[in-house]
Amino acid sequence: MIHGLRIKDGKATYVSRYVRTSRIKQEEYFGGAKFMKFGDLKGLFGLLMVNMQMLRGKLKVLDVSYRTGRANTALVYHHGKLLALSEADKPYALKVLEDGDLQTLGMLDYDNRLAHSFTAHPKVDPFTGEMFTFGYSHTLPYITYRVISKDGVMHDPVPITISDPIMMHDFAITENYAIFMDLPMYFRPKEMVKENKLIFTFDATKKSHFGVLPRYAKNELQIRWFELPNCFIFHNANAWEEEDEVVLITCHLENPDLDMVNGLVKEKLENFSNELYEMRFNMKTGLASQKKLSVSAVDFPRVNESYTGRRQRYVYGTILDNIVKVSGIIKFDLHAEPETGKTKLEVGGNVLGIYDLGPGRFGSEAVFVPRVPGITSEEDDGYLIFFVHDENTGKSAINVIDAKTMSANPVAVVEMPHRVPYGFHAFFVTEKSSIITEQWKLIVP
Repeated sequence: MIHGLRIKDGKATYVSRYVRTSRIKQEEYFGGAKFMKFGDLKGLFGLLMVNMQMLRGKLKVLDVSYRTGRANTALVYHHGKLLALSEADKPYALKVLEDGDLQTLGMLDYDNRLAHSFTAHPKVDPFTGEMFTFGYSHTLPYITYRVISKDGVMHDPVPITISDPIMMHDFAITENYAIFMDLPMYFRPKEMVKENKLIFTFDATKKSHFGVLPRYAKNELQIRWFELPNCFIFHNANAWEEEDEVVLITCHLENPDLDMVNGLVKEKLENFSNELYEMRFNMKTGLASQKKLSVSAVDFPRVNESYTGRRQRYVYGTILDNIVKVSGIIKFDLHAEPETGKTKLEVGGNVLGIYDLGPGRFGSEAVFVPRVPGITSEEDDGYLIFFVHDENTGKSAINVIDAKTMSANPVAVVEMPHRVPYGFHAFFVTEKSSIITEQWKLIVP
């Protein structure tokens, strides 16, 4: 479900709409859940669920020809299209109506050129207008890279060779490169059954590998692989080039257990280390290095997206109370050094400000909205917008805060008519951008 807020002429309009995927249409027809969920893929029960869904597809009880995703993870805007994304599916195109309502238009497969899944975190280059994306799979090729022109034309696939099927939730681009992450979160169905684990299992004995490929490469021959200590990464903030080095700013997770996001969520994070890191890949020497920029627990990093793929200074992250509850918004200055000896996130060193949501109040990812689009004004001159839910009162609201000052006094608060559940990612699109000006081919399942 997408929760949308339209602000215009001092007034706010709120809507919540399911993306009309093939999956939800079929489950509405049957009056209940019929497709397996990620959390089902554990132990013998997981094997049973896989076989049951395969049988239902074979008997035409379920139609899996349009895939089975929920389009519930993130949004992106490119070439006049607002797309709802989940990494196991293809994109679904949405239309923002004049009154702020949302309408699902259909699945987008780029004139039959998209045959694999599409990440929930594609990157749009604000300077060229191109979009860069990938999909991962448990069958060969395990990773497939794609470039989509500013005119919406998807270029030929570029398969990326890695040794095993993995989970790769995000990637990054610079002005000249794309960065892929071969991290040891492996797809292991045998271990799922034998050891009663989720189907994706982290192997703490393996190293992490990062592949840097010229972003217009026609094949993988020019990719350079770099090795760093074991870790997993859900989300990157940004990447850029400095002389011979490619720099990646990311949230670095040690020893992840995907049971953290499965079933009942623990009230407090335990044995969970998610920290902001800087990683550097030297294209001349072939060496890699990394530097810790914060203590735990920080994730969902955002930047002023006018600087995507280019060097920027400020990163905005969320402070995690548990895996889905955000207790505050934090601002980092990459030009400042982190204070040593810290055991908790607090202002000082490279932390310029923290917006604390208060006792019993939890939020979502904060999206940066520049006061003036582009790079002509100061990088942090803008606003952070995010949902907040007060568990003391049961009320939800949208908060708008000053991204420059991180003042405790919000610029605006918009109360919601009912509770807005904790979610994944946030996105902002202007009214001008959301108006569809041309037709394109869509699949309507």
